[in-house]
Amino acid sequence: MVSTAFIFAVLALLLAPGPTNTLMGLAGAHGGLSRVVQLIPAELAGYATAILPLSFLGAQLFQNMPGFELVLKVAAAIWIAVLAIKLWTSLAPSDEAKEISARQVYITTCLNPKALVFSLVLLPSVQTADFLPYFALFAAMVIGVALVWGGLGVMTQVSATGTRRLMIIQRVASAWLMFVSLSLVVNIIQA
Repeated sequence: MVSTAFIFAVLALLLAPGPTNTLMGLAGAHGGLSRVVQLIPAELAGYATAILPLSFLGAQLFQNMPGFELVLKVAAAIWIAVLAIKLWTSLAPSDEAKEISARQVYITTCLNPKALVFSLVLLPSVQTADFLPYFALFAAMVIGVALVWGGLGVMTQVSATGTRRLMIIQRVASAWLMFVSLSLVVNIIQA
């Protein structure tokens, strides 16, 4: 039986603003819920790519290779900064410049620090029978949260005239991503 504490902890972490949620919100603002639905497999694949190896290797990986965690954090900070800059500078009127890609969602989710918490703290050990039901529930919550963030993005466009509101949303999202990137850098420096 799945623990209520697990559900609340995962939802609290998934719902928190972060790079993947920001992209899903922008996807909703740019392309509606249909675009968000198209990007959900990329988010699921990103979490699976990050979580499954860590679940199998566990904390031993970080003990045997102490620099690996630092490399992951640096890569995440760089990628999120690149996304922030791309969002800030892609305010051209063409739709292609604004579209959030599955590749961006996948890489961002792979490098999302939340994946470390899910794999090393919240999900049960992969050796237990509980792992698959918990991971399936986790995947369902990822889908739900992606739809929530995408829906919030869609709501920003209700009765919007022109692209001004979208530009403001994109600039705020870009600034937020840069803040997340800088926070990771500060965390790395302080460690």
